[in-house]
Amino acid sequence: MGSCLLQLMTGLVFLVLFLGFAGPLHATTAPQATEHDALFEALKNAPNEAEAQLIENNIWMAWLDAAPTAKIRSKLDTAMQRRGQYDFQGARELLDEVVNDAPDFAEGWNQRAFVFFLQGNYEASLEDIERTLALEPRHFGALSGRAMIYMTMGRVQLGQDSLREAVKIHPYLKERNMLIEPKGLDL
Repeated sequence: MGSCLLQLMTGLVFLVLFLGFAGPLHATTAPQATEHDALFEALKNAPNEAEAQLIENNIWMAWLDAAPTAKIRSKLDTAMQRRGQYDFQGARELLDEVVNDAPDFAEGWNQRAFVFFLQGNYEASLEDIERTLALEPRHFGALSGRAMIYMTMGRVQLGQDSLREAVKIHPYLKERNMLIEPKGLDL
């Protein structure tokens, strides 16, 4: 169990560092639906982890760039910066505005779910994760986050199921190492 907690914390640190780093970057346009589909197809078929990481970065940028207005994107970026500075309350207040002003923006819900997780409010985080997944069913970050929460709550099988969903989308997902191999019968 101690090693599982260590892996959980390591994954969490990675997410904080990655999302904090990726947040302020801006691309000029979000990919069209077919380009978005192509990114997910490329991710699923990536030949190695390095290639998958590059594709993953492009998907994260597409999710961030899907903000419906520059004002929403600015609030999201500021919230992510605050989160990176451990100002979780300040980040959450901004993200409350983001999800109120742009309820169809999946990444707003995902980022607020992450802040709720960091605040230890797992139920609220799970609610926002469900909203994220309703808007973007392929959101491997939300699926992975849901897995972390379930496993933290001792609901290991639900966590493993969610993590397996995420790995089907992103075979090189960092958290894949947290999967427990199913026990079977040797015949």
